[in-house]
Amino acid sequence: MPDSALGIEDLTVPVLNPTQREVLTQLESLTVDLSPAGLIGEAIEKTGLEDFGPTDFHPRLQAYAEAVDSDSGNTNLNRLILRNRIVRLLSQRLLLTDLLRRYPEIHDIEIERPIIVVGLPRSGTTHLVNLIASDTRRRALPYWESQEPFPLRGEGPDVNGVDPRFARSVAEHQSAMAMTPLVQNMHDRFPQAIEEEVEILDLDFASYVLEWHARVPQWRDYYLGLNQDQHYGYLRTVLKALTFLRGPRRWVLKSPQHCEQLGPLVRTFPDATVAFTHRDPVAVIQSAVTMLAYGDRMRRKEIDPEGLVDYWIDRIERLLRACVRDRELIGSDRSVDIGFHQLNGNELSILETLFAYNGTALTDSARAAFRGYLDDNPRGKHGRMRYDLQRHFGRSPDEVRSRFGFYFDRFDVREES
Repeated sequence: MPDSALGIEDLTVPVLNPTQREVLTQLESLTVDLSPAGLIGEAIEKTGLEDFGPTDFHPRLQAYAEAVDSDSGNTNLNRLILRNRIVRLLSQRLLLTDLLRRYPEIHDIEIERPIIVVGLPRSGTTHLVNLIASDTRRRALPYWESQEPFPLRGEGPDVNGVDPRFARSVAEHQSAMAMTPLVQNMHDRFPQAIEEEVEILDLDFASYVLEWHARVPQWRDYYLGLNQDQHYGYLRTVLKALTFLRGPRRWVLKSPQHCEQLGPLVRTFPDATVAFTHRDPVAVIQSAVTMLAYGDRMRRKEIDPEGLVDYWIDRIERLLRACVRDRELIGSDRSVDIGFHQLNGNELSILETLFAYNGTALTDSARAAFRGYLDDNPRGKHGRMRYDLQRHFGRSPDEVRSRFGFYFDRFDVREES
């Protein structure tokens, strides 16, 4: 029987279609200003607000913008996308400060007993968090809301009841699919999909998110030196504000970043129940770098497969070493370890344990919602991708896996071919 998995033959030497070439060519001569003063000014003009709250974010904004500016491999399209991202983050920070000023009771809201999914990218975290979020008692963060958590003053649903933030997210998704259609097969961030809360942590310019958008080792090093207790506290404040606007259910959260921030995570959410997902790092890395390399045909002037794989082997190793080091900070009475191989038919028994630790009854309606989600979202729903670590990135699976003996020794992780 022929292999139905989809491969990308031009992954590292992309052949662009006419639309892709036209977009990149049109922006070639554009000057993209990344000066913090200009970015701040545009956010103020966009929102009509001037108070950003505590001003301690300025050095982080400077480091963030400088990291983007120093990445000479960016296309002008990516520079523009990242500039718009920074303006959006600053605008949302202004809107949050204004909301807190008008409704100070937000600070009194408690974020009680969240369920937090922690694991490598591509290790089943997205599947698990979307599954848990199908229980309507849970509050989750859809992608559209992660990009614009707070509406502009005076902006509300249209005559059809559609939030303009959602409409903008739909338009953005359609544009992204036109530029890089195979992303859907790897990690489709459609507007309603549950997103990582580090997207809103980035309002404080304090997350690892930028590493997924550009080659920014200087930002990685800067981020790793930050006091994350402070920034996870900011995240909690944002969650309180979102609960105020569209609550009041208990949260389900997820991010790979938490692997290396378990101390700040548990100190910020001391009554959380944590689900750790574990997968062969080779499978994680080859999936992640293939997805990144595919997007790089629009983000970067040239694909650098060796530099890309080297960076992410190192980055995944840092995440996992921190996770192994700090795993015991989360007690066994409120955490579970889940192998990727278990997320293929065994989900309901996992959720029974998880919800019991969380002190939440697993009702008949919740069970029905879980079964419905599993039935509607089988693995490979959008088609399977074929990965070739050796061919595209010059690394054998055994060579990569040899870096991660410490991880296999600690958790029930199965090698994948």
